[in-house]
Amino acid sequence: MEKNQIKANREGPSQMAEGIAMQRFGESSKGENERICYDPYAIHFIRPEIIEFGKKHPEEAKKLIENTERLFPGLSSSIMARVRYFDDFVKKSVADGLKQLVILGAGYDTRAYRIEELKKNVNIFEMDHPNTQGFKIEKIKEIFGSTPENVVYVPVDFEKEKIGEKLFENGFISSKKTLFILEGLVMYIPPESVAEIFSFITENSAKGSGVIFDYYPQSVIDGTCKLEIGQNIRNHLIKIGEPLQFGIKEGEIENFLKEFGFSSIENVTSEDYKKAYFQGKNENRDVCELLYFAHAVV
Repeated sequence: MEKNQIKANREGPSQMAEGIAMQRFGESSKGENERICYDPYAIHFIRPEIIEFGKKHPEEAKKLIENTERLFPGLSSSIMARVRYFDDFVKKSVADGLKQLVILGAGYDTRAYRIEELKKNVNIFEMDHPNTQGFKIEKIKEIFGSTPENVVYVPVDFEKEKIGEKLFENGFISSKKTLFILEGLVMYIPPESVAEIFSFITENSAKGSGVIFDYYPQSVIDGTCKLEIGQNIRNHLIKIGEPLQFGIKEGEIENFLKEFGFSSIENVTSEDYKKAYFQGKNENRDVCELLYFAHAVV
């Protein structure tokens, strides 16, 4: 299928956002000495009928999980490592004087509500497609009674709108030290939208601001990946209407980010996060070698 034939379906709340919430819920249900990350709010973003099915048909639910792991070996563990790594990075950033957090493609991200360090002195902007964001705001009000005072919800269609105009309209201050989180985002938007976001960050952020994101190699996006899991990821996402649109050639991350003016670039491989988080009970868990994290400083 040609790229221009693959259309992203943005009509309802993101299926991918719900799928990731389900994985966070599953991981959070494990014991404290076993789970990689913890999100007590993830359950609220999963349709009740799915939770009910899991309770009533545990064997069938287990088979579905095993089948997913067969198709995408290690991917779920990599996604859980991503949550943990980004959480740790946010906490460290707050300790280093962070004043603003911009979460692009926020989906059902719950950092603003579960990371205590963010609740004091950090202004948070959550940016996402209005269809997913509208559903999330309803859920946040259900859980907490209202939305937090330090969180601003900024509806945006990354494929059609510029993030800068939207942020400034909603109170973003470019002289404040800011962290931009793009978790599970860049792979789903076109290269020109990715370039527009990175350019905005380097041109409109205080010195010492940073970005953290994850990405797939270009070969997964264009279908030339030799690994079966790479083909499976690509085909599955086309099927559910959330096709991959952007990747970075292997070994090119530093050059890619330097072009926008970033420095202190760090590329985090599956080996790096396997070593950091998968010890003891988790040492036999597979991770997906195709999912990378990267962070850099303005």
